[in-house]
Amino acid sequence: MQATEQTIRQVVQEVLTQLTGRNGVHGTSSATNNWGVFSTVDEAVSAAQKGFEKLSRASLDQRRTAIDIVKKMCDEQAEELGKLEFEETKIGRLEHKIAKLKAIKTVPGIEFLRTDAVSGSHGLTVTEYAPFGVIGAITPVTHSLPTLAGNFVNMVAAGNTIVCNPHPSGAKIASEGVRRFNKAIYAATGLENLVTIIGTPTIESAQQVFDHRGVKLLVVTGGPAVARAALKSPKRAIVAGPGNPPVVVDATADIDNAAKSIVAGAAFDNNLLCIGEKEVFAVKEIFDQLMNAVSNHGGYRLNAAQVAAFTAKAFAPPKEAGGHYILNRDFIGKDAAWLAAQIGLSIPAETQILYGETDENNPFVPEEQMMPFVPFVRANCSDHAIALAKKFEHGFGHTAIIHSRDVHTITKMARVMNTTLFVKNGPCMAGLGLGGEGYLSFSIATPTGEGVTSPMTFTRQRRCVMVEDLRII
Repeated sequence: MQATEQTIRQVVQEVLTQLTGRNGVHGTSSATNNWGVFSTVDEAVSAAQKGFEKLSRASLDQRRTAIDIVKKMCDEQAEELGKLEFEETKIGRLEHKIAKLKAIKTVPGIEFLRTDAVSGSHGLTVTEYAPFGVIGAITPVTHSLPTLAGNFVNMVAAGNTIVCNPHPSGAKIASEGVRRFNKAIYAATGLENLVTIIGTPTIESAQQVFDHRGVKLLVVTGGPAVARAALKSPKRAIVAGPGNPPVVVDATADIDNAAKSIVAGAAFDNNLLCIGEKEVFAVKEIFDQLMNAVSNHGGYRLNAAQVAAFTAKAFAPPKEAGGHYILNRDFIGKDAAWLAAQIGLSIPAETQILYGETDENNPFVPEEQMMPFVPFVRANCSDHAIALAKKFEHGFGHTAIIHSRDVHTITKMARVMNTTLFVKNGPCMAGLGLGGEGYLSFSIATPTGEGVTSPMTFTRQRRCVMVEDLRII
């Protein structure tokens, strides 16, 4: 294992010196012209198909090497790549861009694959979990390179290749990642174009990926519009859609831990995570105590007038009765201090979140706002808090969080919410193995039901049956 890691490290270092244009250790390849970045969907799919055919003939060791290279590059180049992503997207927090890339090493790979076998009087049946082929992936601006890299680990572990249509605002860093990954993998294994990307993506190119006959499976990570588009496709689609995760805090909760966890989750990458704490429903008995505790962990409390002023800056009224409030997109992913300055407040730069008491009619409660402001709503009792959480999660089935030491209340909320992630007494990240048990994925498929994706998500069953001749019992 140590020798393998050393070899991968040497390959990565060699590739970094080759990025100026020298060929890899396997000699000249068509991949050396663009290293997976294409201007058209047809070119990208064609290259990925050829990459899939070669991957299908490769050994599992070669597949594992490719995955290990991506993990190691994300870990060792996290500061450089994280800075490039931050500079391009201009949202979130630099330290968390870096942390997300370093966390790619925890995404599961080939070790998750399995084969099932049944042996009996009538022979032997083996069920293998085979690849689909070329997967069309849509990635979000919120986690452009981490989503691409995490999907690479899962999808290539399952034997697939990928065509990526990234969000246009994160296309440069996604393309840079694709170039580096492909060049390093080719240098080490001779495999090429395991991931390809549309260098200048558009809505039209996304639709072309959806419609292309060479794409066998769609995987979409993004907001409501792109999720709806994927669900309309005749192809099978794995869709990681929107969330609006509520937090319930009851009278039995460890208040200090609840406050600390809410701040940590809502502040991570300035609340760009779809699993992040978006609104809190706390029972009246501990409401004021909780509000005071949040300020001890990096929160800055806005009074009623300041909440009203900030809300008016962050949202415009709906264009029609019953419609959604219109989010000020300039506020997405900005630091708490920057947001406070928009209403004339000067607060410490290290402030983690803004927060304040609201009622349930404040637009921050129903809307997935993706900024580090958290509305706190006073609930009459735990049942009332759970009912509000159910209402404002909107049935997305994505993520819900509770802080309670009452097992009955926890169980009741788990059943009512029926979300893919349900976190008890911790920050949202614990639901993805960051501070809790489990594994990491940047694609949480709630609309289509696959849940937290893994390599097995991107496989199809293939049954091989031998009748009687191989019966051994």
